Amino acid sequence: MVRIFNHYLHRRTLFQVFFDLGLIIFAIFAVVLSQGEGAGKVIPFAASHGLSLAGCMFVINSATGFYQHVHNRSVTESCARALLALLLALPLAYGIFSLLPANAADNRELMTFAAMAAVAAVLVHRVYAAHSVTQAQAKTKILIFGCGEVAKTVGLTLKAADPHAHIVGYFAGPNEAQPEVAQAELIQPQGSLTETALRLGVDEIVVALSERRGGSMPLRQLLDCKLYGIRVVDIATYFEKTLAQIKVSHVNAGWLIFGDGFNQGVIRTAVKRGFDILFSGLILLLAAPIMLVTAIAVALESRGPVFYRQERVGLNGKPFKVIKFRSMRTDAEKDGKPRWASVNDDRVTRVGRFIRRVRIDELPQLLNVLRGEMSLVGPRPERQYFVDELVAKIPYFAVRHSVKPGVTGWAQVRYEYGSTVEDSIEKLQYDLYYVKNHTLFLDLLILLETVAVVLTGKGAR
Repeated sequence: MVRIFNHYLHRRTLFQVFFDLGLIIFAIFAVVLSQGEGAGKVIPFAASHGLSLAGCMFVINSATGFYQHVHNRSVTESCARALLALLLALPLAYGIFSLLPANAADNRELMTFAAMAAVAAVLVHRVYAAHSVTQAQAKTKILIFGCGEVAKTVGLTLKAADPHAHIVGYFAGPNEAQPEVAQAELIQPQGSLTETALRLGVDEIVVALSERRGGSMPLRQLLDCKLYGIRVVDIATYFEKTLAQIKVSHVNAGWLIFGDGFNQGVIRTAVKRGFDILFSGLILLLAAPIMLVTAIAVALESRGPVFYRQERVGLNGKPFKVIKFRSMRTDAEKDGKPRWASVNDDRVTRVGRFIRRVRIDELPQLLNVLRGEMSLVGPRPERQYFVDELVAKIPYFAVRHSVKPGVTGWAQVRYEYGSTVEDSIEKLQYDLYYVKNHTLFLDLLILLETVAVVLTGKGAR
């Protein structure tokens, strides 16, 4: 894992990004240099247009989810995403290189063809890399130190969520009498923890002991492992790095207080506000025709207001009125009792079902952003009724109110819509990660992943 602006990225992700960008640049420069003496005057234009195309390809691949580490995606789904990306990227490549100046016209057709071929090659390689045997074998070897219930939970979570994790086994702690994991997964002691880790070629040790008192933590052996180049992390840190979430069941107030992160700062606040104003204004301008058509459709389908205003909890618990396109009947809560939206909710209108799927109903919230009540990126605002319930049941839930709520957020792109307390816990773990590590870089990543969510309709209700 590599930490960039407080956010952890897999080294493989960075390699994939640089490989894709490098392939496009290489293809274009190979064509230019093959032209001999006339290459010198074309190189500056080729460089600027090539970098522009490479940047656009990064955005397209990110938006279609090719840089996400998903191990249960089928080949068919990957091909469908590649086809969608190709339909976007080929016209873009043609358009960018059709803008070459007149003194590069002799090379224009060849460079355009090379750019379009490089784009196609990048997408073919993305599909291949996602399902190749080499990719499956290139995994991080992890030894879990512990064999109790905590260790079992860690193992199951990693197997389900991290395609790059290969658990070599569980090493029982000194005070763990009854193992909770399968006997076949237990590592039979043949020397110390350090000797075992070196023998198995372990890359990382996750400390997941159920009991840490009474000398159960062999600090000297763990230090030796670290000195030999083996990463040693506790459970909370491992989940933060690998799954980009903070597990509320494995953290305590001390870890949150004395660890890094949670840096709000005047500069960060000012930069985020400027970013919000600029991009929300731009999106509103571009989406104005769509919003006009949506408003007409909502008004024609059912009687009632086009916009839906509802009180939500914002920064520092301050209430505000969120604005959305109305997607439910006007009598959705005629009994006066708040309810979560559910799958195939019969309160949702036909137009409402469509605009929810493609997230058009959220667009009016950009007005909340311009007014300073919300941010483009942040935890989703909840109603006071649900906040009171969740604060009483979930530890650290109120921490999410230390930043402005967002139109989209880390929990929204990483977890599907939830309507239970258990779902709220899962989403909170992503929200805590965002509150702890939020930067402009992470905001940009979330916006890119939001495009993928909109394109696939994931989690809409």
